[in-house]
Amino acid sequence: MKRIIPLPLAAALLALAPAAASEPRTLPGIEDAYQSAAFDPNPMPAIDAALASATQSGARVLLVMGTGGCHDSAWLANLIATDRFAPVRDRYTIVYADIGMPHVRGLGRNPAVPKRFGFKKIKGTPTVAILTADGTVLNRKAAPKWRNAASRSDDEIYNELMQ
Repeated sequence: MKRIIPLPLAAALLALAPAAASEPRTLPGIEDAYQSAAFDPNPMPAIDAALASATQSGARVLLVMGTGGCHDSAWLANLIATDRFAPVRDRYTIVYADIGMPHVRGLGRNPAVPKRFGFKKIKGTPTVAILTADGTVLNRKAAPKWRNAASRSDDEIYNELMQ
């Protein structure tokens, strides 16, 4: 039996649909928004320095655990580097930790990073932790939900990071 979707309903659903996946998003001044060299292959010294800095300044640390080859991780790193996100960069000391893609067997790196902050399993990248100066994770439940960063709107990302 065929089901027929009324034309107005079909038109409304199409209007709500995101742009086609074949149309990649772009960022001004960035050649490939889905690749990034921001992720530190040896992140522990940078994490230690960020936490020490946070102790002095009272700022939070934004720990982005991902990898430059992950489109969601790279998109987020590149988006944060844009002019619009300058207030985010002012608000946090940001560390991009290369943890590879631990949810893909054999592609994980630096497992001590998520372990240090009590993440037993990384389900996807990026996982974004907001830390206090003593390393307490303030957004434990929300941290793993960043693995769809490239699909989120810039406004949604900005608002979440600035709350």
